[in-house]
Amino acid sequence: MGNEQKVYDILDQLNLKYIKHEHPPVFTVEEAEKHWNGIQGAHCKNLFLRNKKGKNHYLVILKHTKRLNIKSLEKKLNEEKLSFASQDRVNRYLGLSTGAVSPYGLINDKEKNVRVILDEDLENERLINFHPNVNTATITVSFKDFKKFLSWCDNKVHYVKF
Repeated sequence: MGNEQKVYDILDQLNLKYIKHEHPPVFTVEEAEKHWNGIQGAHCKNLFLRNKKGKNHYLVILKHTKRLNIKSLEKKLNEEKLSFASQDRVNRYLGLSTGAVSPYGLINDKEKNVRVILDEDLENERLINFHPNVNTATITVSFKDFKKFLSWCDNKVHYVKF
């Protein structure tokens, strides 16, 4: 079963409502913005980071309009040095390619190695959008349902002010 179909199957299994929006492949927020017309809700950046020793991995989720200050995040997480994870690590821990990093990749993290760092401002959003593990679609869910999904994943989640 493909990564995308797994997402829909799990959302259906959890009785979470979603709207699917198909579009051409996108690799950056700038490319994706061209296809957001008519899609309600907050759009997010999803960044996969690792610490210096490569033992800790973080999926950082923040509003697409925000910039990540890695030095500030290092202090908040008490980490010595964070950097972007390699394609090999993205694939190993999330089962994804770097162009399709999404919180739905957590379904592939069976050992719960990835810590989720969530922009606390997203809690104020009614709807939220992510790729369904492919960069040719965007799905909209309520933030409430997204939290149910995260709870089902059972990865550690930390809310951070960006």
